[in-house]
Amino acid sequence: MASLLGTSSSAATAILASTPFSSRSTKSAVFSFFPSSAQSQGRKLYGGIRLPVKGRFQLRVAISNVATEINPAQEKAQKLAEDSQRPVYPFPAIVGQDEMKLCLLLNVIDPKIGGVMIMGDRGTGKSTTVRSLVDLLPEIKVISGDPFNSDPDDQEVMSAEVRDKLRKGEQLPVSLTKINMVDLPLGATEDRVCGTIDIEKALTEGVKAFEPGLLAKANRGILYVDEVNLLDDHLVDVLLDSAASGWNTVEREGISISHPARFILIGSGNPEEGELRPQLLDRFGMHAQVGTVRDAELRVKIVEERARFDRNPKEFRESYKAEQEKLQNQISSARSGLSSVTIDHDLRVKISKVCAELNVDGLRGDIVTNRAARAVAALKGRDKVTTEDIATVIPNCLRHRLRKDPLESIDSGLLVVEKFYEVFG
Repeated sequence: MASLLGTSSSAATAILASTPFSSRSTKSAVFSFFPSSAQSQGRKLYGGIRLPVKGRFQLRVAISNVATEINPAQEKAQKLAEDSQRPVYPFPAIVGQDEMKLCLLLNVIDPKIGGVMIMGDRGTGKSTTVRSLVDLLPEIKVISGDPFNSDPDDQEVMSAEVRDKLRKGEQLPVSLTKINMVDLPLGATEDRVCGTIDIEKALTEGVKAFEPGLLAKANRGILYVDEVNLLDDHLVDVLLDSAASGWNTVEREGISISHPARFILIGSGNPEEGELRPQLLDRFGMHAQVGTVRDAELRVKIVEERARFDRNPKEFRESYKAEQEKLQNQISSARSGLSSVTIDHDLRVKISKVCAELNVDGLRGDIVTNRAARAVAALKGRDKVTTEDIATVIPNCLRHRLRKDPLESIDSGLLVVEKFYEVFG
């Protein structure tokens, strides 16, 4: 994932050399530094950009795109940075667990589906599969240097600062970056998740100096919570608020700061360790159940593949490079063609009829099922949704929304499947 801007000129140079480029022969980032005093200390905010502190130096970073060639030193530094990253198990190497993998891919194709909740036995590869998704994430356009990953074409996911600059007619540099995946640790504090306000600066200078948190970093990206059913209640409340509004608001000492926080929420957990609050469960667009593989041959294959990866991760990843690139191209094609996929009115009516007869609360089930069915059609390269597409996703979209006996676990989806065939004939 993208590196943060360092605090020294040498660190900035190293990161400049290792910055990923959408085209290896054009466009590199140029950093311009404007010190306002001789001292070189300041408070690090906005992911490494120094903002003024009373009596100290101010460092601004201006980023612009220019046509240039990548010299050998930059190429070597970029390769070194890639090789030094923690190796990730390749997504195509995951054996079985097709339901979980499909749900994750559909959310990458259409982030508006609303994320996925993965529940299953311990040791079934839930976390490994989610983290392996990093390699498949496509690139998006962002405002360069903006800590909130603001979209240059959509004001709904722009920060207030970017919108103000656009109203004034300023030209803002745009760059391509991979969709970000942010891990939310169970022990995270609320300040680290939401971000904090510099009270001293606000009181002395009347300026809202804000240090973004994990929600800002996850904007237009993926927020992953492992063991989500063990997450503290106060953090669950924060996630519920942001997931509902798409904005994160920090209220402290009479000061209010808001920024966009639209993310794909992915959670995983073991149902034996506790149930999830219904309010949070409903915020997940899809639900995937993961079981332990019972076939002896498959179990042996999983053990052998894992041993190969542990022995030589680089060689193992290289062996799946072709499959990885094929899947990346398939996802990119599906994202491009999603807008042209249509679903007949009678199929929409039948989807809503299934939801109504299952007594699903609200309309999220209807909306998510329609979006997921269109994403499946796009993934298969078609421009029209079929009954088969709906049958593939409707259990994952509705099973966690059914009213159930408190003593029972989440519905396995059999009731959804039965009702589907009853309505669709």
